[in-house]
Amino acid sequence: MKKYLLLLPLLGLAACQSGKTGDAAAQKFIDSYTKQYVALYTADQGAQWKSQIEIIPGDTTNVVAAQKADEAMAAFTGSKENIENARKFLAQESELTPLQKKQLEVILYYAANNPETVAELVKERIKAETEQTQKLYGFQYTLDGKKVTTNELDDILKNETNLKKRLAAWEASKRVGPTLKDGLIQLRDLRNKTVQALNYPDFFSYQVSDYGMKTDEMMKLMDGLLHDLWPLYRELHTWMRYEMAKRYGVAQVPDMLPAQWLPNRWGQDWSPAVTVKGINLDSVLRPKGAPWIVQHAESLYVSLGFPELPASFWANSSLYPYPADSNVKKNNHASAWHMDLNKDVRSLMSVEPNAEWWETANHELGHIYYYLSYSNDSVPPLLRQGANRAYHEAIGSMMGMAAMQKPYLAGQGLIDPGVHTDSVQSLLKEALNSVVFIFFSAGTMSHFEKEMYADNLPANQWNATWWALTKKYQGIVPPAPRGEEWCDAATKTHINDDPAQYYDYALSYALLYQLHNHIARNILHEDPRATNYYGNKAIGDFLKGILKYGASKNWKTVLKESTGDELNAKAMLDYFAPLTGWLKQQNAGRTYTLPETL
Repeated sequence: MKKYLLLLPLLGLAACQSGKTGDAAAQKFIDSYTKQYVALYTADQGAQWKSQIEIIPGDTTNVVAAQKADEAMAAFTGSKENIENARKFLAQESELTPLQKKQLEVILYYAANNPETVAELVKERIKAETEQTQKLYGFQYTLDGKKVTTNELDDILKNETNLKKRLAAWEASKRVGPTLKDGLIQLRDLRNKTVQALNYPDFFSYQVSDYGMKTDEMMKLMDGLLHDLWPLYRELHTWMRYEMAKRYGVAQVPDMLPAQWLPNRWGQDWSPAVTVKGINLDSVLRPKGAPWIVQHAESLYVSLGFPELPASFWANSSLYPYPADSNVKKNNHASAWHMDLNKDVRSLMSVEPNAEWWETANHELGHIYYYLSYSNDSVPPLLRQGANRAYHEAIGSMMGMAAMQKPYLAGQGLIDPGVHTDSVQSLLKEALNSVVFIFFSAGTMSHFEKEMYADNLPANQWNATWWALTKKYQGIVPPAPRGEEWCDAATKTHINDDPAQYYDYALSYALLYQLHNHIARNILHEDPRATNYYGNKAIGDFLKGILKYGASKNWKTVLKESTGDELNAKAMLDYFAPLTGWLKQQNAGRTYTLPETL
């Protein structure tokens, strides 16, 4: 989510730096726009927040309030007057400071999602999005006739060895799909038509443009990451097929991984399949309780020199799950919220005391501290977002990864410092998370949404296309043929409520390894695979040097200045290099079923 507050004293500094005084009329427009935007944005976030934490079947109060707040925001950002003014001032680019130009471009970007020229279409899209969210998070999952949470289904997929029970849990997780299909068809069409009113070819292209890129450029970047990492993924896929067949007592090793064999509903994370001896975080964290998890995540950031979280964070966040039989539901996907583009920050999670939520809590606070860092007088409210969308995920994921490394865990008393752990197994577990995830994010998800929006994929081909892409990029197949009465893509929350942006996550993983590699080698002088960030103020200074700019500085420049390199998969490949040789030894004599090249 991108959210924007009124603090404007920066422009004099920016003008001095650029050698320009700026256009006074343009600045007056920007100031006026920002004041109204922030007021509407804050009201909108409040309504959206309530609609996400209080989903009550049969009660549309929160839904209607959220829809009205969205409509008010849309009417303002998409107004003809704002569009015309932004275009007028951008036509006089030579008179603008760099920050004025950036803010005017942001104003036009927001307008494209809500143009007044198609006001009824925008209103219809907002209504459809609100209804889709309610269907998605208000859905009651059941298993064997009993109500269950998604956490409970996930636990079965992580731990159960009985294939019949695994299949039942996997199938239960997909039953929400048909409920969402009609709404998603409508949303695809509405999203495309809305942005086409301001000359974007489709909604996917609109979202990609936030990077300063075209669709073909983004897909080329995705395919490049996939190509570079494919040899390692092919080894992981082969190893996983044989190991899972052994675990489940199946004599005939399948050519592709059955989806129900995997410890994740979408096959995006295989790491629970490996337990690193000497490290059993679930058993250590369970007695500490869920609140301790979030509090301890905060302590990591504070040790680096970041401030304690505002009291309002603890008072207003929704951090823990509702009971499975609660009549009130909430969004069960972890997220961070910047409520007013200033210091009102919140998180929506369902934390339980286990290793997954330990990592997730550290990740989510990465977003929170990013918000707080760029909420400063040097960044105009309209530029209070990540250097690009991937930066937000990169910082969060990097901190989540750092909190899982052995030296850090030992330093926090969660494992015995002298405990023997297999470094290769640790690396394997991590690759089964991050490398595997790239093939879901850059592969299946990004290509499906590109086909869905940019290529206008017919809805009667959605499920077939989803599984064709899953097989091509992940080497995963469903337990049995699944027809178009299903909509398995829609079971992934992002396709509904964070659409056409999943490449953000793929890029974030490449970024996080580049940033982590720099921290390990140039600040800690430690092996990137075994670090302890805790208490190192130099790491905090390095991160603050990235976070404080928000989107006021070009994302490529930020990366080059901070790490000395451009975006690539090299740091990731170097990180997992010791694992590649081990996997080849393990897979000697085994049959590879993925092609040598993608």
